[in-house]
Amino acid sequence: MMQKTKPLSLLVALLPIFFLTVLLSLNVFYYGDDSLSGANQIALLLAAAFCTVLASKRGAKWSDLLEGIKNSISDALPALLILLIIGSLAGTWLISGIVPAMIYYGLQIVNPTYFLVAACIVSAIISLATGSSWSTIATIGVALLGIGQAIGMSEAMVAGAIISGAYFGDKMSPLSDTTNLAPAMAGTDLVAHIKYMTYTTVPSILITLLIFLMIGFNLETKTSPDNIEVILTALQSKFTITPWLFVVPLAVILLIVKKVPAIPSLFIGTLLGAFTALVAQPNIILELGNSSDYFKASFMTIIDAMSRETNITTDNEMINGLLSTGGMFGMLNTVWLIICAMCFGGVMEASGFLSRISNALMKLATNTASLVATTTGTCIFFNMTASDQYLAIVVPGKMFKDAYKDLNLAPENLSRTLEDSGTVTSVLIPWNTCGATQASVLGVATLAYLPFCFFNIISPFMTMLYAVIGYKIKKLKS
Repeated sequence: MMQKTKPLSLLVALLPIFFLTVLLSLNVFYYGDDSLSGANQIALLLAAAFCTVLASKRGAKWSDLLEGIKNSISDALPALLILLIIGSLAGTWLISGIVPAMIYYGLQIVNPTYFLVAACIVSAIISLATGSSWSTIATIGVALLGIGQAIGMSEAMVAGAIISGAYFGDKMSPLSDTTNLAPAMAGTDLVAHIKYMTYTTVPSILITLLIFLMIGFNLETKTSPDNIEVILTALQSKFTITPWLFVVPLAVILLIVKKVPAIPSLFIGTLLGAFTALVAQPNIILELGNSSDYFKASFMTIIDAMSRETNITTDNEMINGLLSTGGMFGMLNTVWLIICAMCFGGVMEASGFLSRISNALMKLATNTASLVATTTGTCIFFNMTASDQYLAIVVPGKMFKDAYKDLNLAPENLSRTLEDSGTVTSVLIPWNTCGATQASVLGVATLAYLPFCFFNIISPFMTMLYAVIGYKIKKLKS
């Protein structure tokens, strides 16, 4: 592929990473949370261009680098489609009253002291049942965030609780793609993998719940019972609120449990939301459609809800911000970010820069503790550079498989480490497909919710702790 005149040095391979880090740091300093609205995309493209120049000077062909970009974007295509469909689902679930109903009933049973714990547990249960953190956050998560905002809680804190629970369920569910991918890369079976993950994952989620409980006991919310009653009245005056609306999210959860792929499941959920809006919310249809012709109003309202920004206003300013979505259009900025990230990751991989860095990391693994720590660091590194959690599992899995065998370690150690570090940290990187998506879906910047994703932060440290003390480190049978 490349005419190399001399071996690729580690310093040269790291230069694009340093270049990108400087640009991203400047973006955060000058743009703050607004850096995802274009500045980070340009930084990723500039870093990709810088890597291209370095690779070209070493004899790389543009056609090979372009092929790497195409393959990288192709790998991310399902995520991009899911992202767009989630945007349309949010729109139809708003105008149908599904999300308002979740907020309505949730406000009646919520206790601010235990809300963060409850949000984490509910997200974990749904994600465990569906095997999808993305679907959980896009449906139940959005409603939980709305409830948290309505009772005066920090949206970043609530988002952290939702994401912590969702990624626990995703990580432990036999229906999850990453939970199946990790043992496949390590060379073990699914049941053994999940069983071995419980040793690190259960303590991590228990510590997370304890932290959220402590926060809840010391948290003061500004919303009184009277304010909640005002919100409930405003929702009732605008929507037809009934438990029957929950049939749609339950149907989507059932589809995913039945192993129907995420894209058709979410699209069916979008269409069911549109149908429910026609049946249950005729007043909303006529209001948003701005027409007395119900067919015309229905057609335009549903298309608009799926495709672009929709705002429903009430007499209560407190909840008007909850009753708005951006549709597919609202997801385009995130799609742009992911495509740019894939360009950078594709060039880094096709140029051989990533493999050079990986080989250097391999030399650090000399014993069990250093091997697990190096695997963890490599997974996080690939989440930051390749911007995709699947690559953060697949590449380190292939890299370290033989190294674990050489140290007489069972493959369950590797598969567990891949999940404890590759799966859960992806959502903490603003330009990773997971981090960018969840920030867009929840409307909370990645760096804002990051400090509250306790489960995602604790997990990689937990797996390294077990390696250091030698606890639950399974050996190969002689």
